[in-house]
Amino acid sequence: MKLIAISGSLRKASFNTRLANLIADTAPGDVTVDVTTLHGIPLYNADDEAESGIPEPVESLRGQIKAADGLILVTPEYNAAMPGVFKNALDWLTRPGEEMKPTFSRPTALAGATPGAWGTAYSQAGSLVNLRQMGCLLFPDHLRISKAGDRFDGEKADDKLVEQVDGWLTGFVDFVTTNN
Repeated sequence: MKLIAISGSLRKASFNTRLANLIADTAPGDVTVDVTTLHGIPLYNADDEAESGIPEPVESLRGQIKAADGLILVTPEYNAAMPGVFKNALDWLTRPGEEMKPTFSRPTALAGATPGAWGTAYSQAGSLVNLRQMGCLLFPDHLRISKAGDRFDGEKADDKLVEQVDGWLTGFVDFVTTNN
């Protein structure tokens, strides 16, 4: 089984990119998780789309998503919402409109890490309207990591976090298997 985990953060030391990498490292032997970021995706502008088409970084990401059996969106939380860079990428990925269903009609999970106490709960809850509109088949168990600064020592996660991610990923892999 092939999964793709997209980190919605552009920061070099992003907790969410670290979480995506931990998900990949935790995957069982018959599952691969490709981790990617949103670097290089321009701001969406319909005039630019009409003039130049879909940018190469968007087409590349779309190809990675289509090649995967399941999608993991690892979103930070900025001001109680999904960051603009992540929403922007999702907007591009739904263009042209006929690409929305083939790109997003696959098992999709939400994960996120934050230094705060609520574990990206607001960001994940707020994104559900968009993800449902896009036709995502949503995994009901969202992975929310609170106090991320205490859970990672550099790239290394504490044992409790590894166990939490492993249990969550097992559930998502079962969800993907059942829904593919």
